[in-house]
This record gives sequence, structure tokens and C-alpha cells, in this order.
Amino acid sequence: MKTPGHAWVGLVAAFGIAALLGWWLPAPLLDWQPALALHEPWRAFSAAFVHWSEWHLAANLAGCAVLAALGLGGQLPRGAALAWLLAWPLTHVGLALQPALAHYGGLSGVLHAGVAVAALWLLATTHGTRRRIGAAVGTGLLTKVLIEEPWGPPLRLDGGWDIATAPLAHATGALAGVLCAGVMLALLRSDAPMSSGSQAGPEQSGR
Repeated sequence: MKTPGHAWVGLVAAFGIAALLGWWLPAPLLDWQPALALHEPWRAFSAAFVHWSEWHLAANLAGCAVLAALGLGGQLPRGAALAWLLAWPLTHVGLALQPALAHYGGLSGVLHAGVAVAALWLLATTHGTRRRIGAAVGTGLLTKVLIEEPWGPPLRLDGGWDIATAPLAHATGALAGVLCAGVMLALLRSDAPMSSGSQAGPEQSGR
């Protein structure tokens, strides 16, 4: 039996390794460019593995470590990992809402999607301390996204960063995570009664 959290950590590790490999590849072939999105659809995937500086890469790898710990501590199952995987390209497709963002690269949008998946999953499927953690994580994510004002300029230079950040990517990541986690949870719940019914004996059919 698979241990809860292992699929999630495996996905985190895959993202981190791909980001490290992407550091050695030419960014113009991988980054998100709205003008090329239809002709080169792989950019919706590869954009996550482009980083513009060592600090940018290191910060996102640190974010991977935090999400790995959240997945293990929250015992997030394979369904949550699959929801996050599906949110990965949707995070960057959403950037088409801002054509002025001519280039985008980095794991931060996908990491925001992972945070959103984890928060919603913990809220919807757990109780007690883990549910409270989910609520705190979700509240923190929402607050961060709103403070960043993703409806504003496509890029902003925050203190302490050596590159400009794209607030919209954080917002589209969070939205993609919520959407994919919500759909996955709904599908799992719709399957549950059928599974239970197939295993019930005749004496249980009237309950």
C-alpha cells in the first residue's frame, strides 16, 4: 500500500530536478511567451523550469522543500498529487490573460498551485489539527495573492528580489490548484457510493 504523501513528495522532487536541469538549458526555448503559446504548447509545461537568477532558483527550491513537508505532514494522497499535476500547465495558460507579460519563467506559479491544492484537500478531507492547518494555509495564500494585486502591472520589483515577479502567475497558479483539486475531490466523492454499494451485502441495501 502506498504511504500517503509519497506521491506528492515524488512530484515535488520531479519539479525540483526539472528546475535544476532547466537552469542549464536556453531560456528562450522554454519560457512562457504568449505570442508563441499556440504554436509551441510545450511552453505551458516548460516555463516552470526556467529561472532568471541563482536566487530565483534557490527560492523556488526552498519552496519545494516546504511543500514536500506539507504533503508528508498532511498525508496528502495520490489524488492530491494528480490534481497538482493537472494544475501545472493551467497555471501558465492563465497568463494569456495578460498579453503584456511577454516572458515568464519559474516554479513559483506552480508552487502556488500546490499550496492551493494542499489547503483545499486538508479542508475538505481532514479534521482537527490538519484541517486547521489547511485553513491557515489557505487564508495565507489568499491574503498573499490579494496583497500582490495580480490585476495590476504585469511585473513588479519587490525589495530583496533581484528579478521582477509576476503576481498574475501566483494568482493563476492558486486558481488552477483550487479548480483541479475541486474537480478531483468531486470525482472521488462521486465514486465512493458506487464502491461502497458494490461491497455491501443484501442486508445492508436498505440503509
